[in-house]
Amino acid sequence: MLRLIRGFEELALGLVKSGEITGGIHPYIGQEAVAVGVCAALRPQDRITSTHRGHGHVLAKGADPSRLLAELLGRTGGLNRGRGGSMHAADFSLGILGANGMVGAGGAIAVGAAWSARQAGEDRVAVAFFGDGALNQGVLLESFNLAAMWRLPVLFVCENNGYATTLPAATAVAGSATGRAAAFGIPAVEVDGMDAEAVRAAAAEAVARAAAGGGPGFLECRTYRFEGHHTMERLMKLRYRTPEEVADWRGLDPLPRAAALLPPGLARRLDASVAQQLAAARQFALDSELPSVEGALDHLYADGLRPRAGSGA
Repeated sequence: MLRLIRGFEELALGLVKSGEITGGIHPYIGQEAVAVGVCAALRPQDRITSTHRGHGHVLAKGADPSRLLAELLGRTGGLNRGRGGSMHAADFSLGILGANGMVGAGGAIAVGAAWSARQAGEDRVAVAFFGDGALNQGVLLESFNLAAMWRLPVLFVCENNGYATTLPAATAVAGSATGRAAAFGIPAVEVDGMDAEAVRAAAAEAVARAAAGGGPGFLECRTYRFEGHHTMERLMKLRYRTPEEVADWRGLDPLPRAAALLPPGLARRLDASVAQQLAAARQFALDSELPSVEGALDHLYADGLRPRAGSGA
């Protein structure tokens, strides 16, 4: 899965350069261990909410890479018929409640999903992924409060890559990420976000506790994005990180660290298998049809809705 996400993002970058993907993407390259580790600890019925940098989460939760790539290309074969795009891909059948372009908004959605599951008597845990840039968002702090007050089965996962776009986290966040959660009585753990096994172990413990009625948990995964915040950075030529800093973090690349744990030859076979899968995904996405102009207004307005009992018509 680490290799699949890395290869998918590299493929997507190439399609941005060629103009096949319009508007660009927020690459997940470097942060793969967080999505893989957390989602490896989840059960099929568990749910996730994602971010603007969400391809890794969506793939790790089981989405078809062919349909996700078609979604990025705005094609009808996409997960959401090309209408969600990079920042709003979803697949409810897999518990993927959607990537989200609003910083921190997934926290409230995950809390709502956890509350709904409890009301329905369902055994589900909800996971909210977000970056360090969301730590000062009111909606996220309100989500912490409700989850703690109601002891909901939610896992909050902060992917701390050190920067909110170009703003260093150290200049924007007073205290600490784990301190934010601890203030609400939520058990909080800091983990090496470049180590998939370390993330999986920490997530498994938190998910098990939440599923058993122990309330919410919080993981701060220290990680790093090797690419820019957005592909537009290449045109803007922003300079807010030194080459030495990026090189130091590349030395912690989660892929070779994970490959070193595999039997000899297995990593090469996995790489070859992923390459075939991604080649098929590329072909599927490019062959998928563009949406018709006639259907441009479809799905904008709901119809057939019935008001709740006791409410006005």
